This record gives sequence, structure tokens and C-alpha cells, in this order.
Amino acid sequence: YGGMGLDFSYNIAVAEELGNIRCGGIPMAIGVQAGMATPALTRFGSHELKKQFLVPTIAGDFVACLGISEAGAGSDVANTKTTAVRKGDEYVINGGKMWITSGTQADWMCLLANTSEGPPHQNKSLICLPMNLPGIHVARKIDKLGMRSSDTAQIFFEDVRVPCKNLIGEEGKGFTYQMLQFQEERLWGVAMALTPLETVIQETIDYTRQREVFGQPVLHNQTVHFRLAELATEVELLRSLLHRAMALYVEGNDVTKFASMAKLKAGRLTREVTDSCLQFWGGMGFTSEVLVSRFYRDLRLMSIGGGTDETMLSIICKYMEILPRK
Repeated sequence: YGGMGLDFSYNIAVAEELGNIRCGGIPMAIGVQAGMATPALTRFGSHELKKQFLVPTIAGDFVACLGISEAGAGSDVANTKTTAVRKGDEYVINGGKMWITSGTQADWMCLLANTSEGPPHQNKSLICLPMNLPGIHVARKIDKLGMRSSDTAQIFFEDVRVPCKNLIGEEGKGFTYQMLQFQEERLWGVAMALTPLETVIQETIDYTRQREVFGQPVLHNQTVHFRLAELATEVELLRSLLHRAMALYVEGNDVTKFASMAKLKAGRLTREVTDSCLQFWGGMGFTSEVLVSRFYRDLRLMSIGGGTDETMLSIICKYMEILPRK
């Protein structure tokens, strides 16, 4: 279908390298295309669906987006309200999606919708939805704190008709397929954050080495160089966890626990590194002229997008068998 047939470790290498881009929005948009909207189609989609949607997406001729979150269902995927009701050989889709990366320019959406009245984990399906169909309304581009180079849309569906053959895999398996997609999305996000964190630490070292306060470089204060050493150590620990999870995933293992741990740690660490480093820049850190302030805004999404820190903690607790039963 136009791909190189490489294993997932290459995705991680690409994501780490894309971290050299001096903003978060572009790597995230590429990540949606390569590791968030397409894994389920690649793994479970029919040959016809792959020819129609995956081939042009891999070629870069189509922009893909992922339609999971709603105004009342972000990390709580089971609470999705959008419906796709089968009528003849078509699904009729009604509802809406929120926080859709690349949503204003996407050619198609990997849509999660309720296709039956059954239990919330068994009534959902993934559908390849062309974004030029009647009844699809891109309501607005959302004005965000960070990731400002990335378009994020609110989208509504009103009696949108799509062929039933656009179903990815089996009907009712959408929640399961999406949980699998989330593993690649979360690992990509962790990998994408590593290089920016290293860059912020290094640029902070360079700045505090030449910036003098009270007759000596800021870097010579023990609280500064000790803190930078500690943060660099944390980044290396995160990299090791990511690479362990990646190796297990490539071997075919369920890495939900490790991916959730890495995602949790990445969200916490991006906040810690950017906040600590911004402080060492003083007044300059509060301007838009320096990279640390941009990553302070852009990387704040790590603790929210693709599952909040709190959701990651719940997943980890579930795998540790310490999550209270309802």
C-alpha cells in the first residue's frame, strides 16, 4: 500500500527525530497521520478500504484525522454519543466530534461511533469517513494555548450517509481497535517529546552559562546546575522506558501498562522540565522570543491529549489489580 514494511521501532525513531522541529504542532500532525488515524485501518481494514484511504494517506495526498473525542467524551471513550445507524447498505451518522487535530483540512476521518444499542464497550465501530460528504459541518477552528500551528476543529454530523463497506474490521469492535490504536499514539507522543526536552535543557545551560547575576553566571548556582542534571537524568530514564515498551510491542506483546506509564511520565516530565527551565531564563522566559516558552505551552498537551494523566493512572492501577471495582 506504499509503506516501507518496517516495524514500529522505525516510527519511534522518526518521532524522536521530528522532535528537532522547534514546535510541537508539526510533529503532532505527522503523528496523527502515521500513528493515530491509520493503525486500525492498516491492521483490520479490507483491501478495498486500504486502497481507497491508506494508499493516498501514506503517499501524502490525503490528510487523515481521528474522530474520537466529543464535548462530553474525551478520555472517557466509552461515553461516545455519535451514532451510525445502519439503513440498507449505508450508515447514517449523527452527532459531533471535538478537539480534532487536522480537522479543518482532513480528507477523511477514522470515526468512532455507536453502531448498536449494546454495552458501551461492544457497541462501537470504526468507520472511514470522507470529509466532503453532505451533512458534515466543520464548525470552527479552536483557538488553543499551545500547538498553535496545528488546526484543531469542532465538527458536527447531520444525517451523513456513508457506505457500510467503509467499516473497519468487524462491527462492534471499534472500542477494542481504538484501545490498540491508543498504544501507538501514546508511544509516539512520548518519543516526540524526548528531543524537545533535551533541547530545552541544553539551551537553558547555554543561556545560564553566559547570563550573569550577582557577579557570576546563573549556571554556577548549585540549585541551577543540580536541577538541570536531575532533569537530564529523568529524560534518560523516560527514554529507557519508551525503548523497553517499544521492543516488547515489536515482539507482539501487550504494552498497555508500559505505554501508559511512559505517557504518564512524559506528561509530568514535560511540565517539570519546561517550568523549571523557564524559571532559569528569568524575564526572558516569559517572552515569546525563546523556545522554552513555546514548549512550555505546546508540551502541556502531553498530560491531556491521548488520555489524561488521571486516565493513565487508572489504566496502570487496573493492570496492577489495585483499581477498586464499581
